[in-house]
Amino acid sequence: MKTNKEVGRWGEEIAAAYLKRKGYSIVDRNFYTPEGEIDLIVFQEVNEEGILVFVEVKTRTSEKYGFPEEAVTRKKWDHMLKAIDRYLQDQPEYGDAWQVDVIAIQRLSVSKPPDIEHFENVVMNYDRE
Repeated sequence: MKTNKEVGRWGEEIAAAYLKRKGYSIVDRNFYTPEGEIDLIVFQEVNEEGILVFVEVKTRTSEKYGFPEEAVTRKKWDHMLKAIDRYLQDQPEYGDAWQVDVIAIQRLSVSKPPDIEHFENVVMNYDRE
């Protein structure tokens, strides 16, 4: 059985490949700050302009803990926003055009490809803990 870290890295690889197929460019991976971490930072061309997308990847190999996207808690969201602020301070050339996406990957059977759900431009519901 794989560790949580190995499953997470596997999910990030799947998400990166998925985004590349959709035309996104990978800008950075696993951006760490004292405030938090961002799994993937990608760039998407939109109408001759672009948008920076901060991607949180959640991966599950069983239904024991619910759907992957349910793991984006208020605490995780707050840490992500702090990390995003830090990234944008360090990279001012990206300006104000950015959003947060969540990619949920679930693989319940090794005989089938993983299910990938892409939630674009996510806004956190602060009623969740």
